[in-house]
Amino acid sequence: QVQLVESGGGLVQAGGSLRLSCAASGSIFSINTMGWYRQAPGKQREWVAVITGGGSRDYADSVKGRFTISKDNAKNTVYLQMNSLKPEDTAVYYCYTRQYWGQGTQVTVSS
Repeated sequence: QVQLVESGGGLVQAGGSLRLSCAASGSIFSINTMGWYRQAPGKQREWVAVITGGGSRDYADSVKGRFTISKDNAKNTVYLQMNSLKPEDTAVYYCYTRQYWGQGTQVTVSS
C-alpha cells in the first residue's frame, strides 16, 4: 500500500505561480514513476506531467514550458511547480503512482 497526500493548492491570479507537493508513504520501495493529473469541473481527468525513477520528465502540451515536475527522493515527495497560470488551469490536481492516487488539491486561477 502507498499513501499519497497532496498540498499546495489555492487561489491565485492569472500569471501567478503555485507549487504543489505530493508526499508518499507506505510501501515506498515500490514507487518508481510518479505524476500528476487534473480534473476541471465538468471535464474528464487530464494527464499533466510525469517523472520516472530515472528522472525523465514529460508534460502535456497544455502545460509544457509553464509547469515543472521534480522529486526529492530523500523526502519521498514529488512537486509540480506551476508558473504563468491561466484560468483554464483551474482544476483539482491529483498525484499518482502506479494504481495509487491522492485525494487531490484544488487550484483556482482567477482572471
